[in-house]
Amino acid sequence: MQRRTFLSAVGLSALAWRTPLFRSMETTDSLKLHKPPRLQAGMTVGLIAPASSFTPEKYEAARKNLTALGLKIVESPHLHEKNGYLAGTDEQRLSDLYWAFETPGIDAVWCIRGGYGCSRLLPMIDFNRIRRHRKVFIGYSDVTALHLAIQQHTGLVTFHGPVAASEFPANTLQHFRSVLMEPLTPYIVRIPDSADLPADDLYQPFVITPGSASGPLCGGNLTLLAALVGTSFAPLYRNKLVFIEDVGEQPYRIDRMLTQMLQGSDLRQAAGIALGVFADCKSKGSEPSQTVADTLRDRLGPLGIPVLYGLPFGHVAHQMTFPYGIQAALNANEGSLTLLEKAVL
Repeated sequence: MQRRTFLSAVGLSALAWRTPLFRSMETTDSLKLHKPPRLQAGMTVGLIAPASSFTPEKYEAARKNLTALGLKIVESPHLHEKNGYLAGTDEQRLSDLYWAFETPGIDAVWCIRGGYGCSRLLPMIDFNRIRRHRKVFIGYSDVTALHLAIQQHTGLVTFHGPVAASEFPANTLQHFRSVLMEPLTPYIVRIPDSADLPADDLYQPFVITPGSASGPLCGGNLTLLAALVGTSFAPLYRNKLVFIEDVGEQPYRIDRMLTQMLQGSDLRQAAGIALGVFADCKSKGSEPSQTVADTLRDRLGPLGIPVLYGLPFGHVAHQMTFPYGIQAALNANEGSLTLLEKAVL
């Protein structure tokens, strides 16, 4: 192909400005959102392990948490399987996902934990089998991969919230109930008062770029968001409020993953970014390093969109519940994120 023809074909302006060209795909930008029925006491939850296996202690915590919410539990057929670092084979874990959505009498699907393994399932999923059953689907961390893929291909509103084995302190329970069980509109979540936070500076909130923005919620765990770049399951971030968190990653790794997202996705076109608590993400060893705060400022500050750090979510006990695709507003100056509509029927 001649050079002139090639430049015309790929887009000269994109080459000139070094702007990535992003594929078009079926996403919730073109799909209608489908809200599931709200969760109520007396309902039945299908408990699944779509990623890693769990300890007896985690299982007992999950059982107590769901029972305390007044929910009945039905275990997926392969819940207790183990396959190295996975909770069973890919086929078993995928079978349990289908089972939970398709079984009559199961009202919601709750992941017992994250870990690793959800992204392995994505190319195998028949999304039509999920699209036909509008059920609450809950989890976070590695479950980010399933949230993004399910919403892209079905339009179902799913919930980035505590896994079944999470801790449920009072504010986490309040956020959960106010989104999924007794929905409030608008529902405002503010950064915690510094006096109520651990002394660790990773828990201290700060503004990277002031301002306010609104848009549909999208995001999750940074490691998964970066890992999906370049795949057919990577979300589009244009005009969305993107929430991001991670745990146990050193600053240079956070830098690398954010750089990958900035270079390989349309994150630069997001409306705003809400950052959770990056727990246990300090530099380890004696090598020179930026702090987490410096890394986030360096990578996200130049975007010129509102960016706030320290909202209560992530791999921490105190976390809010984010409904994917629901309209929300971020006010970095006031340290708040507001859900502008109910996420359940």
